[in-house]
Amino acid sequence: MEEAMISACGNSNKNVVNVNICFTSSLMLWIFSLISDHNYRCVAHINLKKEQEKFCNKVWKSGKEIGEGQSNSKLCKTDSTKPEGSVETSLPILLIEHCDYFVCFHNEENTYSSQNTFFWIGTSTGLLIINLANFELEAVLSYRDYSDLSIQIARSCALTRKAANGKVLCLITSMFEDMIAVLEVNLAALVRTQHSGILPCGNEKSLSVFARCTLLASSPLCKGLKKNMKEPSRKTVGVTNTVKDKPLVFHNKIKSSGYTAAPRMTMFSPNTNLKIKEASKWKTNCKCKNKEYPLENHPPIKYEKEIAATCKPTPIFSVQYSGDGELLACGQADKTVLIFNSNLTEVHNVFSGHDGAVNSVGWSHDRKWLVSASEDRTLRVWSVYNKEPALILGKEKFHKTVRFAQFYFIDTFILLCCGAEFHLLSFHLDPTKDDLKRYKQRSVCKLVQKFPMTSTMEITSLSAVNEFYSYIVLTAGSNRAVEVFDLNAGCSAAVIQEAHVRSVHQICQNKGSSFSAQQPEAYNLFLTTAAGDGIKLWDLRTLRCERRFEGHSSRCYPCGIAVSPCGRFIASGSDDKYAYIYEMHSSTFLHKLGRHTESVINVSFNPSSPQLTTATLDGKLRLFLP
Repeated sequence: MEEAMISACGNSNKNVVNVNICFTSSLMLWIFSLISDHNYRCVAHINLKKEQEKFCNKVWKSGKEIGEGQSNSKLCKTDSTKPEGSVETSLPILLIEHCDYFVCFHNEENTYSSQNTFFWIGTSTGLLIINLANFELEAVLSYRDYSDLSIQIARSCALTRKAANGKVLCLITSMFEDMIAVLEVNLAALVRTQHSGILPCGNEKSLSVFARCTLLASSPLCKGLKKNMKEPSRKTVGVTNTVKDKPLVFHNKIKSSGYTAAPRMTMFSPNTNLKIKEASKWKTNCKCKNKEYPLENHPPIKYEKEIAATCKPTPIFSVQYSGDGELLACGQADKTVLIFNSNLTEVHNVFSGHDGAVNSVGWSHDRKWLVSASEDRTLRVWSVYNKEPALILGKEKFHKTVRFAQFYFIDTFILLCCGAEFHLLSFHLDPTKDDLKRYKQRSVCKLVQKFPMTSTMEITSLSAVNEFYSYIVLTAGSNRAVEVFDLNAGCSAAVIQEAHVRSVHQICQNKGSSFSAQQPEAYNLFLTTAAGDGIKLWDLRTLRCERRFEGHSSRCYPCGIAVSPCGRFIASGSDDKYAYIYEMHSSTFLHKLGRHTESVINVSFNPSSPQLTTATLDGKLRLFLP
């Protein structure tokens, strides 16, 4: 087997990363990191032949859907149309050369650009352009697609290092004849032509996680808000706190009557001195706690402590901090929901009542409520200070298991997944109980609208922002697609087909924190992860995979991911009993966090301080600090 090796420099966002690329004659490519701390770590290995076939199939399918199958199929042909009796050959890679290419994305509103590292990979049958940020092919040029070119199989090739007027010259020699040919390749036109059909459908205008316009009159969000608005009761209209002077009963001018003041109002008034002291103490506590998140701090990699959530080993399926970072909620397989303080020193509350494993927990924006979804096809909303649920939606409401329940639109709605659709619910919570009807809840919840996902059997993940007003809801299905919904318009806005090789089991948005500030564009980034296919970083404005993170092991269990409040780091669980921390601008991990006795299936960053909590399959929580 012939081998060749070159060294190159990868540049992404001005962070220089040394990369070593090794390839063989079987069209396999390995990428290694040459940073001293990484010890020649393998970042990724790519089967170029499979990637080429997958890319060409996308181009062919997209051309067929838009009625341009003939034009697009000429750009890229796969081996699936080979005649019977043909022999499949594996030809060597001839060269790798740096590609001077600037990525631009245009739409009706704006133009976005990003500078990544690209490489030409010259083979005996064509040229490939690979993006080292996401390890995907940007374009494919096959020699046999050009009828005027007499050379079909090349023995050697050479490329100009810099493009002139956007064009690159490629010199190839024939393997079987004494012939030389020169190709002039317009790189921008090649990429634009091949990507015109495979852009996510429905992305005519740039999407944004921030609400850019007011609610439409026909929006389901507007309908839900109208239902929640109640007219004031007639009994309370016009009532004032002052006592009126009634001549038959009250005589304000006669002190002996005893009605110069309202004695009952003063009799039961609270102690104002205590209130002032408590308020001042609360203000001082808030001043101490509401510090800015340290943006330039090191990631939390130092092991601090470990606790067992239950007496018996029980998987923890969901872990989430409250918005102020004071409490940590855990949804467990033993049908309970536990709430710890942020330091994991004591249990704040225990919620029991589900008849199945709790697969999702979500905090409200005001930190007073917690929603939980279970395998028993029920949803419950709990008050942080009570052990009884304030709202219960039973099995009669849902035909399948309820998953990924969360508050939405700053605690105005509840989102949940059920089968191949997600529900938008409006609600009113009242934790009080009537003495005569103690078991009848006063809380009300109504279905606003159901949104089915396109061509899927089940929604495997859902994500939306509750910290600020946003119309965007992201869903992933069993068909390996990611779909973007615009709830202001009440419809699907875009679909990313084949986002991973397997179904996405978690979507994680960069939601930031109330203790840190990021650039507005950073909130349009979101992550997806699938078993055996690493982590992908997407941009909502372009719906393109901007970067790919590999190094952790996620083949047996769906391991969770999280983004730090500063937006610099990504934490991921793993099957190998480690938790991994990546930097947002690097494709390889920075640290491996050990001391775990089982697979790490969930991770969560504290929004107020730099600390990380990991949850394992045996029901143990571990706290890491910088």
